[in-house]
Amino acid sequence: MSKKQSYFSQNNIKHVDYKDIELLKKFLNPHGRILAASRTGMSAKDQRKLSTAVKYARFLGLLPYVSR
Repeated sequence: MSKKQSYFSQNNIKHVDYKDIELLKKFLNPHGRILAASRTGMSAKDQRKLSTAVKYARFLGLLPYVSR
């Protein structure tokens, strides 16, 4: 079984920017919840960066807390 490579390491992304809404939306399900690391293939470190960025974007009103 091969390990799935993280989206961030594939695209050489060092810093997850909370203002990059299109990137963050890729890791949300249709209800607006953050996808699990097992679904996205993220390392724990990258998953923490992602969740922090999503939460900050929600706080600033760039992303919804809940959709639908």
